[in-house]
Amino acid sequence: MELSVLQHTGKDTGRKVTLAKEIFAITPNDHAVYLDVKNIQANKRQGTHKSKERGEVSGSTRKIKKQKGTGTARAGSIKSPLFKGGGRIFGPKPRDYGFKLNKKIKQLARKSTLTYKAQEGNITVLEDFSFAVPKTKTYVDMLQHLQLGEQRTLLILPAVDKHIVLASRNIPHATVTLVDQLNTYDLLHAKRLLISEAALEKLTQNLSQATA
Repeated sequence: MELSVLQHTGKDTGRKVTLAKEIFAITPNDHAVYLDVKNIQANKRQGTHKSKERGEVSGSTRKIKKQKGTGTARAGSIKSPLFKGGGRIFGPKPRDYGFKLNKKIKQLARKSTLTYKAQEGNITVLEDFSFAVPKTKTYVDMLQHLQLGEQRTLLILPAVDKHIVLASRNIPHATVTLVDQLNTYDLLHAKRLLISEAALEKLTQNLSQATA
């Protein structure tokens, strides 16, 4: 698949790039995508939830009523889960929700997502650029020139560009990331991918080496 290379002002440079078939035209694996997104979301969870059990709540430990003769069920402690203010039965405890996922599964998930984006025509290749000053208006103007409006966009860069990052961070529907930090969740969350030429070359090289 060939795509035209655009300037960040929206003008066509007249050049084209070819997307690598082994990355942007594979047979997508939906289960790999599901596992990778699940892994990313699980690793973000703090897992600090906690409720008190009967041995941890405050209260007297004396027997609250005699064993027999009351006509009701026997009860030994006010901290019983059956009473208001008592401990919770099998309540949540701090835990780590993260789990290990093989690198090849993650790579397959990214390739599958990139394939979907290419099939949908939601990839735009930009000529390498930078901003003279970090102004939000400059980034908004770029999105307007590219006719993206309020679409969720993900700009992929080969390396950190402080001016671009600062210019984009106040725009809720615009995200900037690096090739080395690219993940399946960010790819799926974005409606349109904006990839600089240098980033596309680096991305192709990284995922091609992973295949080999």
